[in-house]
Amino acid sequence: MNAFHSKPNTFVNHVHLKVENLSRSLEFYQNLMGFQILNQSGKKVVLTANGITPLVTIEQPEGVVPKQTGTTGLYHYALLLPTRKDLGKLITLLLNEKYPLQGASYHGTHDALYLADPDGNGIEVAVDTDPSTWRDKTGQLDFSKNGPMDVESVIAAANGEKWNGIPEETVIGHIHLHVSDLEKTKEFYHIGLGLDIVIVIQNQGVFFSSGGYHHHIAGNVWNGKNAPKPYPKSVGMLYYTLVLPNEETRKSIVERLETMGYLVTEEKGELFTEDPSGNRVHLYC
Repeated sequence: MNAFHSKPNTFVNHVHLKVENLSRSLEFYQNLMGFQILNQSGKKVVLTANGITPLVTIEQPEGVVPKQTGTTGLYHYALLLPTRKDLGKLITLLLNEKYPLQGASYHGTHDALYLADPDGNGIEVAVDTDPSTWRDKTGQLDFSKNGPMDVESVIAAANGEKWNGIPEETVIGHIHLHVSDLEKTKEFYHIGLGLDIVIVIQNQGVFFSSGGYHHHIAGNVWNGKNAPKPYPKSVGMLYYTLVLPNEETRKSIVERLETMGYLVTEEKGELFTEDPSGNRVHLYC
């Protein structure tokens, strides 16, 4: 695991999704993308890249309904691959399989391929560039290099090799959320959870990170300011897991959140809270 996605940083390591048809989702996640099944219980499957660490959980709840639009919730989660070669191999596979793609961008800090699972849960597949190139002369992260991905170059990096499933070193690079209020989002993630504000796009979005990363969490209001929460049985994200440095940090975060008026609940020994937009967070250490 790279330094930005290991302690003492704060980072996302798992996302739990609701899907409409588990068999259809497994066709995508297991057979196409190449995740391994870590365990399966009824209508819930935990997926892994390395056979040990849960990355994505997919669950078909009783009474589930198709994904709602115009609500808060998941915009996308990012699978961070180890190398550009890996991304090239995946792009080649998806093109050969004619799987629908939504875009391919170069952000300076990372290359990003955009798609969605069969239920419309957004996915970014990313590869970071060299962190030594991320900052401008003032030491600020430089996002001025945004543009289209050089797809041909990325494919060429694969050197004709075939995709053989999710690489073991793959992690959740970041999570990007639809939120209802940017100021409340900044308060929750910056003051409450202690993350650094990396960039604010006026009236559009805010990006947070730990340890100098380009972003571990982002929020946007592209579904509308004051967007409502989705119906509880709607396809989408149930929660994501945020890894905290240690128990002492978690206790201080819980105290801050409760002082700020946020509810923290314990379920089977695990702590959960919700951001101001109803996005559920598993506080893990």
